[in-house]
Amino acid sequence: MNTNTSTKSKKNTKRVVIKVGSAVLTDNNNIAKERMLNLVSMISGLRKTYDVILVTSGAVAAGYSTLKLDKSKQIGKKALAAAGQPILMTAYKKKFDIYDIDTAQILLTEDDFDSRKRTKMFQEIIDAHLTHDILPIVNENDITSTPEQQFGDNDQLSAVVAHATNADILVILSDIDGYFDKNPHEYEDAKIFKTMTKIPEQALLDDSTPNNSFATGGIVTKLKAANFLIRHGRKMLLCNGFDLSAAESFLLENKHTLGTLFMPENETKKKSSETETKKSPENVIKKEG
Repeated sequence: MNTNTSTKSKKNTKRVVIKVGSAVLTDNNNIAKERMLNLVSMISGLRKTYDVILVTSGAVAAGYSTLKLDKSKQIGKKALAAAGQPILMTAYKKKFDIYDIDTAQILLTEDDFDSRKRTKMFQEIIDAHLTHDILPIVNENDITSTPEQQFGDNDQLSAVVAHATNADILVILSDIDGYFDKNPHEYEDAKIFKTMTKIPEQALLDDSTPNNSFATGGIVTKLKAANFLIRHGRKMLLCNGFDLSAAESFLLENKHTLGTLFMPENETKKKSSETETKKSPENVIKKEG
């Protein structure tokens, strides 16, 4: 455990939300330990420059390693999440202990952003953790939430968290290199979009197609997350989570080598949105449909 209780100056520190999904975190129905260690190592490096918030999936997959329940049924999925959440957090703790990083678990539902009071409480908890050099690890509360209270996927949850916490950027680590003009798993000539300032409406209406049996999203939910952030004047980078070099180059060296950067058409929109958010930190944040 980190025994240094001194707080660090937050005045000029940029803030990044890192989201990692089940497709990256799991392998053959188990936590991919080496990938998790690579992620933790990257976060350790980022914390020298950024305030970092981690949004993670993987609880259901971790639960499946001990309980072979039917994850397609609501009760089965909830039971798996309940069993898997402590396994997931224990795995993270072991990895972060290597770098002397303390962590905190935060489980959320959409209802937590439906009132100014609850949203402000979440913002203050995040600020308190970061001020005391603690890494917040966020996940959706699959256990007690009803379908009406669920985001349904951590892509959209991470976008809401990024906006609510006034993050400079959301980085989604996926099983693809970015957003392509067609499915890169099926077409060798698929071309990646390096930057996007607007999401085609039809792309937001397509069905979600998760590439992992424990994933709940797919490219569509990532586009919805990007669309939400663009509309709120913020940036999102979609890049590969198996090879973290693109994320590290962008965040640490300001080099856009690979991945798709979603951003507002001009920076004035972002600055205006940031000013508005800072003036009203208790903003009610809503998920986009």
